Amino acid sequence: MNVLFVGAHPDDIETFAGGTASLYSKQGANVFFCVATNGNVGSSTLSANEIAAVRKKEAQAAADLIGAKLIWLDFDDEFLMDTKETRLKFIEAFRIVRPDVVFCHWIDDYNPDHSISGRIVDDCIHMATIPLIKTESKICSDIPHVYYMDTVAGVGFVPELYVDITDVFNKKVEMVAQHKSQNSWMKDIFGYEMEAFLEIPAKFRGLQARCKMAEAFRPSYRWGRTFTEHYLPNNANR
Repeated sequence: MNVLFVGAHPDDIETFAGGTASLYSKQGANVFFCVATNGNVGSSTLSANEIAAVRKKEAQAAADLIGAKLIWLDFDDEFLMDTKETRLKFIEAFRIVRPDVVFCHWIDDYNPDHSISGRIVDDCIHMATIPLIKTESKICSDIPHVYYMDTVAGVGFVPELYVDITDVFNKKVEMVAQHKSQNSWMKDIFGYEMEAFLEIPAKFRGLQARCKMAEAFRPSYRWGRTFTEHYLPNNANR
């Protein structure tokens, strides 16, 4: 099974679905991390090019911890736009992976890059099957299942599915810790140490799911798509 996680920024996938990605990897799935923007505004001290290079290395290190393959779209951080160029890059990523299931951002999140990337995934996933939309890779034969990831602190997000990440929470923390350039940055923005920033939502969602720690999701119910829990990790529950 091929599983694609699409994040707007380096560290988004690990923050919102790192435990679930780790479980998929442990269960033998082929896991892919597609990062839309290069993080080139994520520093107060480095230049845009310097921090982008740092963040790509950090993203690769995090993906390597669970054997995930990294796809780097390299758009400018905080300026992701829904354009033809952007859609074609996303469609090419879908065709490279040929996913059975895709995870993306909720379409009404606090950060525009999050919301826009989620909308592009949801709007364009079926376009990977259309022969007259040309990209380098061959078209996909099927439309995958799409699930939205949780938001920061769960704001404005009502989950329908939970994945118990109790046994892999430490791996999630280790993955996020690879993004060393962002630890102080996140503390400045949100006022939390990174581990607390991960632990508090995981325990909150775990309380809802009747387990110690969980990640939360909801499916896309667009016409033409089916929804089945068959494609979720074994630790999933409703």
